[in-house]
Amino acid sequence: MSLLPGRSGIRARGEISALTRPSWEEALSELAGRHAGVSYVELSDVAFVDVAGVTALAVTAMNLPDGRVVVENPPPQLPRVLEMFWPGLDRIEVAL
Repeated sequence: MSLLPGRSGIRARGEISALTRPSWEEALSELAGRHAGVSYVELSDVAFVDVAGVTALAVTAMNLPDGRVVVENPPPQLPRVLEMFWPGLDRIEVAL
């Protein structure tokens, strides 16, 4: 995980699964702490996100005091899992 230069957000690489979940959840926690209206999560270099990883993202977004999280270039299963378990969650915008 790394910070996005020039805007409030994080970039992840590889896979988000049981092995990487602690660092994913830590990065999301830091993102929430710096949140100021719109935060970005760049996932173009992520091949896979498990359901627990999507859950961590959804819970983070739902707990923000305002605004939204823009998820950029996610792997194909992420929008499907969001729609399946959190249809209409307006705190997350998926940008393909």
